[in-house]
Amino acid sequence: MAIFSIILLLLAGNHITSVDGAGGKDGQQPLGSAKGEEAYKKACPDYAHYAIFPHRPWSDGPLRLPYQRPSAHCRTFHSPMVEKVIEDITSRMKDKDLARLFENAFPNTLDTTIRWHVDGTGKRKHKHGTETWGHWEGAQSFVVTGDINAEWLRDSTNQLLQYQGLAKKEKKLENLILGAINTQVEFVIESPYCNAFQPPPPSHQLPVSNGQEDRVHPASEPTRVFECKWEVDSLAHFLALGNQFHESTGSKAFLHDRYYLALETILEVLSQQSKPTFDPETGKFERNEYTFQRTTSSATETLNLGGIGNPLANGTGLIRSAFRPSDDATVLQFLIPSNAQMAVELRRTAAIVVGVGKSKIASTLMDRANSIEAGIWEHGVVTHRKYGEVFAFEVDGYGSAMLMDDANIPSLLALPLLGFCDTDNKIYQNTRRMILEKAGNPYYLTGRGFEGIGGPHIGLRNAWPMSRLVQAMTSDDDQEIEDALNAVRGSSKLGLVHESINVERVTDYTRKLIVDSYLLGGLSGANRRL
Repeated sequence: MAIFSIILLLLAGNHITSVDGAGGKDGQQPLGSAKGEEAYKKACPDYAHYAIFPHRPWSDGPLRLPYQRPSAHCRTFHSPMVEKVIEDITSRMKDKDLARLFENAFPNTLDTTIRWHVDGTGKRKHKHGTETWGHWEGAQSFVVTGDINAEWLRDSTNQLLQYQGLAKKEKKLENLILGAINTQVEFVIESPYCNAFQPPPPSHQLPVSNGQEDRVHPASEPTRVFECKWEVDSLAHFLALGNQFHESTGSKAFLHDRYYLALETILEVLSQQSKPTFDPETGKFERNEYTFQRTTSSATETLNLGGIGNPLANGTGLIRSAFRPSDDATVLQFLIPSNAQMAVELRRTAAIVVGVGKSKIASTLMDRANSIEAGIWEHGVVTHRKYGEVFAFEVDGYGSAMLMDDANIPSLLALPLLGFCDTDNKIYQNTRRMILEKAGNPYYLTGRGFEGIGGPHIGLRNAWPMSRLVQAMTSDDDQEIEDALNAVRGSSKLGLVHESINVERVTDYTRKLIVDSYLLGGLSGANRRL
C-alpha cells in the first residue's frame, strides 16, 4: 500500500478539504463534490492492511486501544442510526477500553464490507422495453467476508444481525438488509450446495479465484461461486436472515416468487442430504448427490472415499453436512449444531409463510423441522461416563459419536443462542461443562496468554475469542462473564477482535475478524456489568 494512502487516511477529519484532481482552482476538487469524493475514495487504503496498524486517538482506558474505523470518506455504507447507537452506548460504558472495542466493532460491517448495494427503486427492462420481475430484481446487497471479496451466506447473515433491531427505525438499513436477502435468494437458487459466492453479475465487479483445484458435484460456475462446500448451516443462515428481518421490521417485502423458489430449492436439497449411504432394502451403495474433492495436503479440506465422506445410517431424520461452519470437513457427517439451527429456522420460516397463506409449503417446512429435531434427541444425545447425557458434536446414526466442540457458529456452546434449547436445559448444561474444559473437549485450548475453544481450522495452539463471547452470552454467572470479556479485551491489542490467537502469545493471531452479532452482543452486554 502506498504511504500516501495511509497518511491521507490518518489525516481524515483533520482539516483535509481537497485532494489532487482535475478541475477547480489549482487543479483541485473540493471533497464535497462528486469528483472530489471519487478521488478521495481512490486514495483509500485497503482496510485489511490499514487495520494492522494502530491509529489515534487512543481510548481513555489502561489499554489505550486505538481507533480503527476508516475515514468517513472510505466507509462502504453510512447509517445515522448506527452512529447514534455507538455514541449512546459508549458514553454509558464504564470500561473505556471495552467501549473503544465496541466503537470499532459495531459499525465494522457497514464501514468495510458492503461492496455493492442498490436500493431497487429503478426498474430493469428487457431489450424490448418490458419490465422484468424476478432474477436480481429489487434491492440487492453484496456483503463480503472481511479481507476476501466473496460473500459467505453464514458470515453475511451474522454480520448484519446486529443491525436488524435498528432496521425498523431507519429505511436505509431496512433496504440494505432486504437487499442482502434478495441477493442470497439468487445465490441459493443457482447453487444451493455452495457456501461462498462471487460478486453478483449486475455489480460488474470481477470474480476472484480461491486458488484451489476442486472437483465438485453438482458443478458450479466459478465466475459465480467462490467455494462450494456443502454446509447445512449455510442454508440455515439464509433462512435466519429473512426470519430476523421479518421479526424486527414486520416487513413481508422479501416474500416474493424468487424467495419461494429458494425455499423449494432448500427443501429439495435437504431431502437429498437426508438419504443414507446404503439402500435400506438392498444394502447397495448409493452415491450421494453431493461430492467434493480438493487437491490438498490437509485432510480437513476434502472428503474421503472419493468425495463422499464416511457412511451414514438410514432413518435418522438428520441432514448430512459435508463441512462444518469452519469450512473444515466433518468426520461423522450428521453435524448436530448445524442440524439444530436448521430445525429452528425451518420452524420460524414456516410460521411466517403460513401467515401469508402459504400453508402447503409451511407444512412441508414444519415436517422437515420436526424430523430433524426428533433425530437430534434420538441420535445426537449420548451418555458420557463423566458428564452424563450430553449433545454429541457429530454422529453417523450407527452409534458412533464425536465428543468435542468447535468455536465457529453454530456450535454446541451456542445452542441456546440459536433457539434450540434453554440455557438451563440439563443436557445442555452437561454439554457446556464438557466442552469448556480440556478433559472433555480436545479443542479447548489453554496457555499463558489466553484460553478458549479452537478447532482444526487453525491448529492446536490457537483459540477463538468468539468462543469466550459465546461463553459469556450463555452464562448467568457474573464472574464467568467478566472473565470472558476481560480475556477478549486483553487479546484485542489493535482495537479489533481476531479470528484466533495463540494461547501462549496474544500478539500472534490470524486475521482481523469481521465481527458478527455474537461479539457485539457480548460487548454491549458488558455495559451492564463492567
